[in-house]
Amino acid sequence: MIKDTLTKDLTVAMKHKETLRVSIIRMMLAEIVRKEKEKGISIDDETTVKVLYGMIKKGEEAAAQFEAAGRKDAAEKERAEVEIIKSYLPRQLSVDEIREEARKVIAETGVRDLKGVGKVMGVLSKRLSGKAAGNEMSKVVREELEKLQSIEQEK
Repeated sequence: MIKDTLTKDLTVAMKHKETLRVSIIRMMLAEIVRKEKEKGISIDDETTVKVLYGMIKKGEEAAAQFEAAGRKDAAEKERAEVEIIKSYLPRQLSVDEIREEARKVIAETGVRDLKGVGKVMGVLSKRLSGKAAGNEMSKVVREELEKLQSIEQEK
């Protein structure tokens, strides 16, 4: 489990006096514990991955805001933190791999235009949970459905 790995890595990071890594791992563990208290149960890796994605999104947004404010040092620190968090996620699928899965789901669902984005995303999100970011999946699904729609219109 990711939580167990984090706990072990925290001990190692503390022994090696890696202050940034210690700080981020503690932050991740705190967020996982908060989620567990919210749900009233120990959360599984799938939910943990969602928690970590949320932390990544917040970190990337903060980095962009720091960058816009001219605070490059703070933006770099946020990006370093995001990279540490990403290192605990399962291997992410490439755009081509997402595209391949999206095409399969589109074929299975029979969706032929952009009106069916939600239907495709519902199935694809479950299939690729923890393996791809939602915004990346959405972008690929829209591209594929736009291609199909233009082909249908040409007929």
